[in-house]
Amino acid sequence: MLNDLKVKVGPQFYQYHKGAIDKVPDLLEEYHAKNILIVHGGISWEKAKPMLSFLEDERYAFTSYQYTGECSYYGADLIVDLAKTFEVDFIIGVGGGKLADLVGYAAHLLSLDFGVIPTLASNCAPWTPLSVMYKETGEAEGKTEHYLRQAAFLITDPELVIDAPVDYFIAGLADTLAKWYESDAILQQTHLKDEPFLQLAGFTSRLCKEAIMQDSVKAIEDMKQGKLSDEFVRLSEIIFAVAGMVGGLGDKYARNAAAHAMHDGMSKYIPESHQFLHGEKVAYGIFYQLALEEKWDRIDQLLPFYEALNLPVSLKQMTIYPEEAVIDEIVSFIDSKEKVHLIPVTTTKESLKRALISLEEYIKEKRK
Repeated sequence: MLNDLKVKVGPQFYQYHKGAIDKVPDLLEEYHAKNILIVHGGISWEKAKPMLSFLEDERYAFTSYQYTGECSYYGADLIVDLAKTFEVDFIIGVGGGKLADLVGYAAHLLSLDFGVIPTLASNCAPWTPLSVMYKETGEAEGKTEHYLRQAAFLITDPELVIDAPVDYFIAGLADTLAKWYESDAILQQTHLKDEPFLQLAGFTSRLCKEAIMQDSVKAIEDMKQGKLSDEFVRLSEIIFAVAGMVGGLGDKYARNAAAHAMHDGMSKYIPESHQFLHGEKVAYGIFYQLALEEKWDRIDQLLPFYEALNLPVSLKQMTIYPEEAVIDEIVSFIDSKEKVHLIPVTTTKESLKRALISLEEYIKEKRK
């Protein structure tokens, strides 16, 4: 029996279909909301507004605020001050992953209910009660804020999501694929195999992996054509909802491990990595974790899929391979994360560094 497992399944209410956003007024009534702060992005906000008919509802007072573009402590403080000034009793976030993280963290600080309307499928941030923190420069803080408050609702419309940049969708597929590769080895350990919520997390991560491997190429092509196919709708839902349930059911045992730790290390110590999306860095992180586990056959299996989606496979291919001193900083950072040591392999600074260097050499040989 696990005494440290915290199950936080997901938002109180979820819908994803054409016209789903029209349900928002019913939910605002449920939470007795009157003074509502809308936190939004830029381009995505202009695309979303025509679908937000509730903004014309005279029962509510709305205040709109365009966030800075980062999920930062500074940005959260701005929202806290604004919410207090306007006596806000509910927050709605309209935008991408960093915005969802920021709104969730600010609502936690304010002890307010909040809802999210994702405008793209790039990660599971709208689902999860945690926030990955960045500086306003885009550099990762190297820490994640966890809280117990979950969204009152997650609602969006596939007609809004399909109008996002395709690169974000591809990055979301890679980020979601990591759920399986990061959790499987941990969950297969004898002392964890009979835990029911961990079993659910494992089944859910497998569902994510199998759907992504099967339907990604078609879903991407359909998105490029603006076609709301079953494959696109299913995979976009898996990215921002079902993937979030993996960590919600499995907590630290199924949330993330070395792939995401590598993402965080790159974001913190390699400024040039900021040009890559979260999921693209996690994609490289999957290969890094497989190298740490010495599962080279799995890398071989994934290479054609990565090539089809144009995902990065090595730091040198990304042209951001750092000097040795920076590698040592990244390795020390990864070593400091508890989640990495949940993987049932030897994880020391030496083995973590060896995995990085071995992966670069392996990919170089494969790409000759």
